[in-house]
Amino acid sequence: MPHENHDVRFTSSSLKFPLFRPHSSLPFFSQTLIKTRNSLSQLLDSLKIRSTELTRSVSLTQKLHSAAALLLGENKERLPLLCSASLSLTQSESAANSPLLCSASLSLSQPAPEPPPPSSQTEPPTQQVKGQAHSLSRYDEERVLISEVLVRNKDGEELERKDLEAEALTALKACRANSALTIREVQEDVHRIIDSGYFCSCMPVAVDTRDGIRLVFQVEPNQEFHGLVCEGANVLPSKFLEDSFRDGYGKIVNVRRLEEVISSINGWYTERGLFGLVSGVEILSGGVIRLQVVEAEVNNISIRFLDRKTGEPTKGKTKPETILRQLTTKKGQVYSVFQGKRDVETVLTMGIMEDVSIIPQPAGDTDKVDLIMNVVERPSGGFSAGGASQVVLFIWTHRKVRFYIALSGCHFAYSHRNVFGGNQKLNISLERGQIDSIFRINYTDPWIEGDDKRTSRSIMVQNSRTPGTLVHGNQPDNSNLTIGRVTAGIEFSRPIRPKWSGTAGLIFQHAGARDEKGNPIIKDFYSSPLTASGKTHDDMLIAKFESVYTGSGDHGSSMFVFNVEQGLPVLPEWLFFNRLTARARKGVEVGPARILLSLSGGHVVGNFSPHEAFAIGGTNSVRGYEEGAVGSGRSYVVGSSEISFPMLGPVEGVIFSDYGTDLGSGPTVPGDPAGARLKPGSGYGYGFGIRVDSPLGPLRLEYAFNDRQAKRFHFGVGHRN
Repeated sequence: MPHENHDVRFTSSSLKFPLFRPHSSLPFFSQTLIKTRNSLSQLLDSLKIRSTELTRSVSLTQKLHSAAALLLGENKERLPLLCSASLSLTQSESAANSPLLCSASLSLSQPAPEPPPPSSQTEPPTQQVKGQAHSLSRYDEERVLISEVLVRNKDGEELERKDLEAEALTALKACRANSALTIREVQEDVHRIIDSGYFCSCMPVAVDTRDGIRLVFQVEPNQEFHGLVCEGANVLPSKFLEDSFRDGYGKIVNVRRLEEVISSINGWYTERGLFGLVSGVEILSGGVIRLQVVEAEVNNISIRFLDRKTGEPTKGKTKPETILRQLTTKKGQVYSVFQGKRDVETVLTMGIMEDVSIIPQPAGDTDKVDLIMNVVERPSGGFSAGGASQVVLFIWTHRKVRFYIALSGCHFAYSHRNVFGGNQKLNISLERGQIDSIFRINYTDPWIEGDDKRTSRSIMVQNSRTPGTLVHGNQPDNSNLTIGRVTAGIEFSRPIRPKWSGTAGLIFQHAGARDEKGNPIIKDFYSSPLTASGKTHDDMLIAKFESVYTGSGDHGSSMFVFNVEQGLPVLPEWLFFNRLTARARKGVEVGPARILLSLSGGHVVGNFSPHEAFAIGGTNSVRGYEEGAVGSGRSYVVGSSEISFPMLGPVEGVIFSDYGTDLGSGPTVPGDPAGARLKPGSGYGYGFGIRVDSPLGPLRLEYAFNDRQAKRFHFGVGHRN
């Protein structure tokens, strides 16, 4: 019978991921308006927990000077061979965000022989050490012939599960039957077995047989997975955890697979910008895996005002609660980078801040974070004024035609962005042109104090004079007709649901027509009435209801607006009517080009002023016609389609077609102003143009043809309604 190495001793360590406190390793960021994207990228990179890579390190505590002789059968006196293999997972204390380190160590040693008796012939100690080191190196590289390679359990018996035995044999690279091996190659194969993930320990045992040396790898498989305990995960969906571990139930725990699951959990947090990660993993008795998850909750949010010039803390004019109520991030929530970015953008859209940044900081010794929002206020208000101005556009064609567009007038304005420190806005403006003029006072409270529905309030008083050419056209005697309106009202708006908002208001209007000298008139050149009441002015009290849907907010995104205006006859002479209007827009990307479809329509029931009829035709309606030249009706429908494509830098080209009709309702307007001016009631136009993205907004220059073989240039600032 061959002699087995009964003196082999085995030690192993349990598989355990030690816990750590995340507040010492959570990265924090400070983002400014200019560097928001870069700061977020750095934060995500630092927060992102990469898939843990197990680092294997093998240490040979003593080279097998005596063990080599044992394997070769040269040592008659069998000394006990000590062998241990252990797997441990630790974390570096010097770098809190470093990956978990896994080490498997194998040490083969033999008790040192009794030292020889002292003798004068003995070599000096230094020479003995040198000779021993030389011997260790020699035996480390010396090869031993192995006749058989087996995999057994730690008691030397066959494994109950042959699939695990096959996994261990498959992991071997150098150790094969009838092969000559070095100690180093055996060590490397031990680590390959550990690295397969199915075993928590592995010990090589050499046994002398008649046929040669038998190499036995005694392994201890991991436990079967029978349960999961997850602690600290409040926002992580339980279904995500169940799906991640579903395939492992009843199977041997594989450390490599476990690493992938941990990486996917950390990835779930990273993808959502959440401050959370798996801080510890432990395999308990009975095959229960215990996950410890840390989610950094928001402990406190504070506002810090910074000086515009020095950047030092200063006293702000805005009430802190005015800013805090804008934030969607609240105490007790797991902090989200993406949500923080949206909060920064929300505060900037208030219009009273020049710069905004969020800095998360550890909240003492807890696993929570404190948020400090640094804000730099804009100047709160001021005056502005301007005189006559002129804009000249040069349009070059093959005929070198030049077009000049001149705008003249004056304006005066006073604005205050932060009345009473509550983000209320006050605007007073006066604009006067050659024909039209407008004086407006507008007070807006974007969020009424004490309201939890984000309701805004706007109070407006306005006195305006606008040309009446849209409905009544140019007078044949070259006289000017203007519409004067005195308007006062209040409106309330609030979000209804995501991407939907609603507005309700009450508006009073006193309107009438005037000649070029400013005198009130009740009939035009064709003796058509200019008011519904037959007096110089029409009075109306209008209840307004509006619902708006907006997609991404870009011009090419989807949009829908539905508006209802109801005239309330509080007094007998006040107008009683109902007006319905709707607008819809849909954009579609086709390669580099964009197709934009739009449709609008409306209808009025009841008694209304003629100048309030729907005017069809012009730059924002049916191109190829003058403003209001297609028709003026009680009803209308206008459809438009455009194909735009990039050309050069900020310039893009566009091809368009428009169609509009009053649905035969022109004669039903009081005085039939469209019929008196021979408006067709319907028409279409098509053409091409260019768009330029300028600091003033999109500039539109278009050349259109209509169905009456007329041609016309159109110039506009801003997007079409």
